[in-house]
Amino acid sequence: MTARFAFGGHVFHIVDKTALFWPKRRALIVADLHLEKASWFAERGQMLPPYDSQATLDRIAAILGETSAKEVWCLGDNFHDDAGPSRLSDVAGSALASLTASNVWHWITGNHDEHLPDGIGGSIHVKAEADGLILRHQAAPTEMRPEMSGHFHPKIRVSAKGRAVTRPCFVAGQQKLIFPAFGALAGGMDAREAAKIAYVGTGAAALLSSAGQLVTLPLDSTARARTGRALSSAAR
Repeated sequence: MTARFAFGGHVFHIVDKTALFWPKRRALIVADLHLEKASWFAERGQMLPPYDSQATLDRIAAILGETSAKEVWCLGDNFHDDAGPSRLSDVAGSALASLTASNVWHWITGNHDEHLPDGIGGSIHVKAEADGLILRHQAAPTEMRPEMSGHFHPKIRVSAKGRAVTRPCFVAGQQKLIFPAFGALAGGMDAREAAKIAYVGTGAAALLSSAGQLVTLPLDSTARARTGRALSSAAR
């Protein structure tokens, strides 16, 4: 059982908290993989465990197996920098090559990887349109069509029964849907701030999956969660 919601005239399922499955196209949509972030920091003297790319690709492979998706959309900042593909380990490089060869793979470029090299598999786009939806890295304030994007890594802090947790979340408005970061080492921004900067508009809400149920938390500073039960579910 997965949390479902509608956007832009289509139904989507939240899978593994930070990805969407699009049944109509049998597609998986993710954002902000930031592959090879650890190696980027290592080159600058800050040593991190060098397994982030493999962990991220393993998660994608697992979701593809669970959903039987055959198409993948990556909404920008796929690598932490343009040189990221050249730093992939042999194991991670082979895993990526297998994924891009066995699926219809689309890379949307982001501010971290504006110049992705040819030869990484799949197709490369600055932005794309699919079945009436616009897919890009960073939300465009002037875009009037239903738009999916990443960039802001939204998260939300919720409290219930005396404890507080921070969870990645989607940020949804009438015409905009912002994805949380999928990458193993990606950080996050408060969802309320992300909604404001991205001009999501009135009625913005954080969307989370809890125990297979959709939890909707209004992001307006004057609004309250729809029910205490929703907050309790989100904190699990």
